[in-house]
Amino acid sequence: MNLVDTHAHLDFRQFDADRGAVIERAQSAGVAAMVNVGTDLASSRRAVALAAEHEQIYAAVGMHPHDAKRLDGAALADLRELAQQPRVVAVGEIGLDFYRDRSPRDVQRRAFRAQLAWAGKMGKPVVIHDREAHDEIMGILTNWAQGLQGSSLTGRLGVLHTFSGDLAMAERAVELGFYISISGPVTYKNAHRLAGVVQALPLDRILVETDCPFLTPHPHRGKRNEPAYVRLVAEKIAALKGISFDDLAKATTANAQRLFQFELQPSMFEEERQSTDIEHRTSNREHQTGRRQD
Repeated sequence: MNLVDTHAHLDFRQFDADRGAVIERAQSAGVAAMVNVGTDLASSRRAVALAAEHEQIYAAVGMHPHDAKRLDGAALADLRELAQQPRVVAVGEIGLDFYRDRSPRDVQRRAFRAQLAWAGKMGKPVVIHDREAHDEIMGILTNWAQGLQGSSLTGRLGVLHTFSGDLAMAERAVELGFYISISGPVTYKNAHRLAGVVQALPLDRILVETDCPFLTPHPHRGKRNEPAYVRLVAEKIAALKGISFDDLAKATTANAQRLFQFELQPSMFEEERQSTDIEHRTSNREHQTGRRQD
């Protein structure tokens, strides 16, 4: 069954030595598509270039709150131009980070609102980064959503990536029209609150991601993350919700396609499984035909 890693940073230097092999491993693990998410102008350009080179990769472009102080008029214009490329499916990652505060908070807020504004005008969903800023994030997103009622983005405003809030926040985000994306931490032993959120969320609003090279799931925690490991995240969510892995994969992949509006090419894993199924059915028919002739 196909999976979609809805948030990866394959352009980062951690993948310079083996990027092609990482992409192949992802396909072999059943990952049919990856969304490579920009964090500044340079990484957004690299994301667009990767998407142009690999049919299973799509791009998001935007300025991360860490770099909000670099979002001047020229950078904003360049990002808007990049967002018009055919394989760019979202604006992001954008938002607020009050944990590291690498840009002043008022600058973060201005950059966040500016990027939300042009994402809405372009009809692009947004990829939201939120760290220690839950209340402000939801306040800003609520105001933005109210101005988009009846637009092409209704019901698919974006995704709160690597979700770290509580259930009330998740439910409010879903009510606004957002998806909730779950990454490696759901596999950690102490992730009790996140596990409860996953169990309570409707299946048609959940996405899976790696945020690679960060947040590596168990049992690979402490090593570099990569898209192939999104399968571990999906398996954990399926277990928490008491459903089969295939049902979870089918639902989250459909959710990703609904949000980002892209078509999927079958993964190598899925192609091999389909080929095996065909061979199995052919063998069974031949066996049954042979028995009838006997």
